[in-house]
Amino acid sequence: MYHFIVNPNARSGLGRQVWKKVEERLKEEHTAYQVYFTKFQRHATQIAARITSDGEPHTLVILGGDGTINEVVNGICSLEKTTVGYIPVGSGNDFARGLGIPSDLTKALDTILTSSGRKKIDLGVLMYPVLMYPERRLRFAVSSGIGYDAAICRQVGVSRVKPVLNRLRLGKLSYVCFALDQLFRCRPGKMTVTLEHGRTMHYERTYFAAAMNLPFEGGGCKFCPDARPDDKALDLIVIANVPKTYALLILPTVFFGKHTRLPGVHIFRCRKAQIESEAALPLHVDGEPLFRQSLVEFSIEKDPLSFII
Repeated sequence: MYHFIVNPNARSGLGRQVWKKVEERLKEEHTAYQVYFTKFQRHATQIAARITSDGEPHTLVILGGDGTINEVVNGICSLEKTTVGYIPVGSGNDFARGLGIPSDLTKALDTILTSSGRKKIDLGVLMYPVLMYPERRLRFAVSSGIGYDAAICRQVGVSRVKPVLNRLRLGKLSYVCFALDQLFRCRPGKMTVTLEHGRTMHYERTYFAAAMNLPFEGGGCKFCPDARPDDKALDLIVIANVPKTYALLILPTVFFGKHTRLPGVHIFRCRKAQIESEAALPLHVDGEPLFRQSLVEFSIEKDPLSFII
């Protein structure tokens, strides 16, 4: 039995159209399935929790974007008993890009219905303090960041331009436009990064810090080319201590992963990292914006999750 969790509004309504084609084939092949449509933010988390709360093995198939992936992995109760398939319908699709999941509907569905291949992947964990609670804990499949990259995610999320570009199949262009806009708006500040075993770095003018479980973020920006989802580690990138004019020159190189040895670019491989900023900064998890924070911790989830490949 396949449990399909469908975001019908993914990519400005494309999710609903794609599901109709998927359902046609499922019926033609007499495949046993159950479908659940998301109706509001974090609904996919509730759906995944309800399906997996019985402690039995389940196969979930996600039809949506990176945000839907994030909601589902945060709802899964038993990671070791859950298998996940994915049909990418988002505008960024960094998760699919990082795992080599085909963007073509037919190929993606073929993989889910016919492949016996499984890949165990790690999930990242973001933790930060919340009023009246010791901490909030969220999983991420792609990345989580604080500062400039999260400010871009926030602007993309509230913009009226993105849905228009999505309909024109130019959704990635919104990230580029907002990246330039936010670069001029941002105010680099002091940040302290502490890795496991107490290694500490202090930066005076920091643009952002992002923990990467996969190489890509922001619709194809190859922030950490060597990041792997199965090495029990995160790749942490910090951009700091360079003027904005130089940061502007770094931006184009990120799409090709050619920035890693440039001045101002710092990349570390770690199992845990604490980030403390002088000021509260925008925060995101898998591209989904969260409230501003000044203290966050990134780590690796204990159990991996099995994906159909």
